[in-house]
Amino acid sequence: MPEKPEGLRFGPLSDRRRHICVDMQRMFAEKTDWQTPWMKRIAPVVTRLATQEAERTIFTRFIPAARAGEGLGSWRRYYERWACMTLESLDPAMLRLLPELEALCPPARIFNKRCYSPWVASKLHSLPRLQDVDTLIISGGETDVCVLGAVMGAVDLGYRVVIAVDAVCSSSDETHDATLKLYARRYSMQIETAETDEIIEACRR
Repeated sequence: MPEKPEGLRFGPLSDRRRHICVDMQRMFAEKTDWQTPWMKRIAPVVTRLATQEAERTIFTRFIPAARAGEGLGSWRRYYERWACMTLESLDPAMLRLLPELEALCPPARIFNKRCYSPWVASKLHSLPRLQDVDTLIISGGETDVCVLGAVMGAVDLGYRVVIAVDAVCSSSDETHDATLKLYARRYSMQIETAETDEIIEACRR
């Protein structure tokens, strides 16, 4: 059973908020070896949230290695397994955001990263747009991979983290549900889970 969202338990959303939309790219939405089948199903929900918060939205994009065997440590093995998804094999258009999201840029911004977390090598938190920010709303894919990396890094950095539960997706229903339970039950003092309608209404106040 999916975890029921508990809503915005810690009060109104701060004006010092940003929306981080994780990896809503064509290579995950379309027929590739990394397709997340129901990314297109959540796309209208993500688009509503990103449109409401366009000036506060940062879209991350996952950029694969240039070729098989590139990368440090286990990433080398990873790209040997997924050689078809390296830059030399992939249509460059597949790196782009879904068209309806790309249309929001600007005022929304795009931030490229080369691993699951946007905080480690890429250092998303050093962006001027994140200076003096205290709250992050998170959407996108996948719930149990790159969204997980974004969420846990945000928790470590002390942000208030709000996950839009109907605006995240995974290629695995089982681990999607398990990860939402993890967020709600194990990190309940640092992570809030809420429906997009509630978040949008709170942003309008």
